[in-house]
Amino acid sequence: MHPALWVSKTGLDAQQTNISTISNNLANASTVGYKKSRAVFEDLFYQNINQPGGQSSQNTELPSGLMLGAGSKVVATQKIHTPGNAQTTTNSLDMMIEGDGFFQVLMPDGNIGYSRNGQFTLNDEASL
Repeated sequence: MHPALWVSKTGLDAQQTNISTISNNLANASTVGYKKSRAVFEDLFYQNINQPGGQSSQNTELPSGLMLGAGSKVVATQKIHTPGNAQTTTNSLDMMIEGDGFFQVLMPDGNIGYSRNGQFTLNDEASL
């Protein structure tokens, strides 16, 4: 593949991940306790074409050299842990975390899980 097309392809791939991340954020905008994500990008390695101080032609010097980028890539997606908006409800068991932290909940399999969803209910045995 031509190098210029390869650089374009890496940018398109990275932006596709970014669009997917934004779409997921929009789809979950009304999900209680959902924390939005953002894609983190990084440059791929640069290729040294001419060293600093090298000549690009017989009469021209490149004081800082010439480097060609090889594109970009997504290195991670980060969760943004900012508090959501407070909502008034009629359920006396609804809670909200102000600031950092998670609710520690007992999962059906007996393991401990963590959630920021504060919509709690009572089960048949009157346990929270």
